[in-house]
Amino acid sequence: MENPRYIKPVTAIIVGFGHRADLYAGYSLSHPEDLQIVGVADPDYDRCLTAQKKYGFPKENIFKDAAELAERPKFADAIINGTMDQQHVETSVPLLELGYDMLLEKPFACNIDELETLMEVVVRKNNKVLIGHILRYTPFYYSIKEKIMRGDIGDIINIQTTECVSYHHLTTSYVRGKWANSNESKTPMLLAKCCHDVDIMMWLMGKNRPHIVSSFGSKFQFKPENAPENAGTRCMVDCPLVDSCTQSAKKIYIDHPDRWHFYVWSALENIENPTIEDKINLLKGDSPYGRCVYKCDNNIVDNQALIVKFENGATGTHNLVGGASMPLRKIHIIGTKGEIFGDFEKNIYTVQIINSDPGKEYDQYIVDVSTDEPVIGHGGELAMMRDFVDYLRYDKATIACTELKHSVAGHLTIYLADKSREENGIPQYIDIDSYIK
Repeated sequence: MENPRYIKPVTAIIVGFGHRADLYAGYSLSHPEDLQIVGVADPDYDRCLTAQKKYGFPKENIFKDAAELAERPKFADAIINGTMDQQHVETSVPLLELGYDMLLEKPFACNIDELETLMEVVVRKNNKVLIGHILRYTPFYYSIKEKIMRGDIGDIINIQTTECVSYHHLTTSYVRGKWANSNESKTPMLLAKCCHDVDIMMWLMGKNRPHIVSSFGSKFQFKPENAPENAGTRCMVDCPLVDSCTQSAKKIYIDHPDRWHFYVWSALENIENPTIEDKINLLKGDSPYGRCVYKCDNNIVDNQALIVKFENGATGTHNLVGGASMPLRKIHIIGTKGEIFGDFEKNIYTVQIINSDPGKEYDQYIVDVSTDEPVIGHGGELAMMRDFVDYLRYDKATIACTELKHSVAGHLTIYLADKSREENGIPQYIDIDSYIK
C-alpha cells in the first residue's frame, strides 16, 4: 500500500510576509513533500520578491494584499496568515469565503465582535482553521499535558501561570513598538503577549470550561512622570543620559545590534549589510525605536493579574509582569493526587505525587525535556506545521491541535479579563456556548 505521507504536498499562500509567517512557511524548505508555498500577499513589494525568491513560486502569484488575492479564483489549499493582529479578521474572511483552509496567527481576533464574525464564516463554510498556539507543541507543555491526561496528578484544583517579559522585549514591542498603543494595534497587552499562556491554562483544564474572570492591571513604569531628570525625547539626539540609562536606544539596540533585529532594523532590510553607522542614523531619525521610553505614546498595561473560576470549581491565575531582568514563564498545577511545577525557559519541571506511607510525604521526580537539537522560534513551530499538514490531509491531529473553536475559551477569557480590569476588577461571566455552535 502506498504510504499516505507521499501524496502531494499541501499548497499554501503567505498573507503578511513577516517574521512569524516566514518561520512557519520555512517548514516547506525542509519538508517539501509536506508543504509547498505557491504565493504571497504583502503591501511591501520588496518583501514579496524576497518570498518569491526564497520559495520559488512565479511572480504572477505576488499580490499587494489579501483583497487582491481574493479576486483570483482559489489556487491553493491553504493560507498562512501572518498579518498584524488588527488585520487578522479582515484579511481572513474573504479568503475563507473562497474555501481556503488556514493557519491563522494568534490572536485570531481582537475583540468579541471580530470573534463572532470569524466563527460565523468558518461554521458556514466549514473551513479548517488552526490557530498558531505554538506553546502547546513545545516539549515542555506537551509533556505536562500528557501527564495530566494520564491522570498522574488527579483532577486539577488550581493552575498558576506567570510570564515575565524582559525589559528589552517590553520596551521594543510594547513601549516603542508595534503593540505599544492599543488604539492602533487593537490589542491590549494581555491579548498580545499572554494569549499563549491563557490558552495553555484552558488546554490543560480540558473539558472544564472557564466560568468567571476578574482582573487588575496598570501602566506602572514607562510614563512621563517617571522619566529621569533632564531626559530628552530621542535617546541619541537630545538625551544626556544616553550612555547611562538602562533603557536607552543605544544600550539596548546599538550595543546589542542583533537583538530584535527583525523589528528594530526592518527599515534597513533593503540594505544588504547595514553598518552600525546606518543603524545609528536610523535611530537618530524618525524610527520609533529611538524614542525615550518614558515619553512614548504607549497606553497599555505593563503588569496585570487575572483569576479564573472554572465550571467545576477549580481556579486558575495568570500573572503578567513586564520589565523583568530576563524572560520567564513558570507554571504550577495542583491536583488531587499531586502537583507539577516547572520553568519553561529551562525546559525542566518537577512532578510530586502524594505518598502518605510511614515516613513519607510525597514522591518526586524531575523531568528534563531539553534537547541538543537547534531550537527554532519558541520550539514548537515545526511540530505545529506537521500537525497543520496532517490536519488538512487526513482530518486528524495531535492533542495540541488548536482548531478555531478550541481557541475561543482562551480568547474570550482575555477579552472579559480586560473588561474586568477596566471596571476595577468587577467579575465577568464567560458564556462560551454563545460563540461555539
